[in-house]
Amino acid sequence: MIVHIVMFQFKEENKAKNIAKVRDRLEQLKEKIDVLKTMEVGINFNESERAMDLSLYSTFETKEELQAYAVHPEHLKVVELIKEVTLESKVVDYCGANI
Repeated sequence: MIVHIVMFQFKEENKAKNIAKVRDRLEQLKEKIDVLKTMEVGINFNESERAMDLSLYSTFETKEELQAYAVHPEHLKVVELIKEVTLESKVVDYCGANI
């Protein structure tokens, strides 16, 4: 199993609205991309300076499936929205326990 985690820091302008919009758009990908095995999107409540605003946890069977997800047209549409409303993102991809 391949685990893909991304964390996002949003711009202050329309922050709450944009976080909700991105969450909804990400969650819709579960119905549109068959290589996406699981997905969880979380909105942060921690007020620490180190905290990010939203996190994405998703899993794939193989690295190739993760690569297919990365270039899938539906995913790329969400990426464009994310680029418009975020300041930064961090990612980690790793082989999970089932490999």
